[in-house]
Amino acid sequence: MAKVLIIDDEAPILNLMSKSCRQQGHEVSSVQTGKEGIATLDAEDSDLMIVDLLIGDMNGLDLIRYSRDKHPNTKVIMVTGNGSIETAIEAMRLGAFDYLQKPFELADLQKAVDLALEPGVSRPTAEVETDYQGSDITVTPRTLIGESEKMKDVFSVIEKIADNPSPVLLEGEFGSGKQMVARSIHNASHRVDSPFKVLQCSSLPEDLLEFELFGSGGGRDTIFARAAGGTVLLEEIHLLPIRLQSKLDGYLESVTARRNSGDLPETMDVRFIASSAKPLDELVNESKFREDLFYKVSIIPIPVAPLRNRKDDIIPLAEYFLQQYADRTKTKLLTIDKYATRLLEGYSWPGNVGELQNAIERACAFAEKGVVRPVDLPPKVAQKVEITDEDERTTHHLPIGTRLSDFVKKQEKIFIRETLKYNGGSREKTASMLDVSIATLYRKMGVKLEREKVLKKAD
Repeated sequence: MAKVLIIDDEAPILNLMSKSCRQQGHEVSSVQTGKEGIATLDAEDSDLMIVDLLIGDMNGLDLIRYSRDKHPNTKVIMVTGNGSIETAIEAMRLGAFDYLQKPFELADLQKAVDLALEPGVSRPTAEVETDYQGSDITVTPRTLIGESEKMKDVFSVIEKIADNPSPVLLEGEFGSGKQMVARSIHNASHRVDSPFKVLQCSSLPEDLLEFELFGSGGGRDTIFARAAGGTVLLEEIHLLPIRLQSKLDGYLESVTARRNSGDLPETMDVRFIASSAKPLDELVNESKFREDLFYKVSIIPIPVAPLRNRKDDIIPLAEYFLQQYADRTKTKLLTIDKYATRLLEGYSWPGNVGELQNAIERACAFAEKGVVRPVDLPPKVAQKVEITDEDERTTHHLPIGTRLSDFVKKQEKIFIRETLKYNGGSREKTASMLDVSIATLYRKMGVKLEREKVLKKAD
């Protein structure tokens, strides 16, 4: 759950956005003036601010500037019904994470909120780069962590291709760590002292995305020009509109031709990395991604496995997040007891590394005596464990927090139901196999014996 501040002078829209964010599980503060917005921001230090461009007493861009200077860790989404592409660019340059044009679908707002609050996504101006010039994200160096065989394979590939100028394609589920892999490629190359820029295809309107990629003429205002000599990561390229796919294909073809001829200008000397949460070859077969662009961006493919397939990485990552929390809060480093460790390793982590980071941060908030215990973990993590039997390894969902008697009754009903199926529905055979009386079988099934006798007579 995050703290979200919403500022809009139109009460119906303010109420609608507030309700939408609360439905996502966030704590929402809503105000109608810039003055109230600043006071709330100072008092609560919100995780996310959603602000209208035109408020009665203040311009939304001024609020973004204030947030950037006073609360650099607060993400910002700007909404407006009176904006232009120039306004959007200015908002992004000031540090806004996203820009939504009214009227917008609530689904679009919710998606923008989810992306802005996703762990590991940085506010553009929250980093040390003070001469920020665009809507891309400048990411500070981060450590790529992994002890599994799959991550060791990734490390090996990075070592081999770090200085190769060919485009790289990272494919893996949302939150699996693709951005950290891209950063590691950059850090391992001779480009390490040059810019590393990230542009998210899902977070910008098509016209603004086109401007960021291809500029307004000379090309000096593009993300490629701002990353000259460094690396550009185009995230979620599978969401790039088909029209822009064609333009990007032409641009990359031009880069290759000029590099081969020795005529590559400095503004085009960039290592290009793309990431996708969906297999691009499948999208090509569905005519949702251009085949020619697919071959250009996937010269060096690197699959990034989901966390559930990298069990050996879970605890090292958890310990890394514990260290981050301790450094940020200036508190003692916590440890994880063996029971919590077992739960962390047994959970499937559908949200991947991002979900693990959230779980560890929650655990830090609840932990006592310097130790993370099972009770400190999110309930959905604590309710799924792997139990090793003599003959097999099975996964059980355990509703921690319910009464033992309720759990036992439920398991009995499941077992009886499956035994009934095994015996072709025969209650007599089932009772005999379970070594209980017919009356006990009916009772455990929740069926009254007298009612069953009446139904049998009626038949």
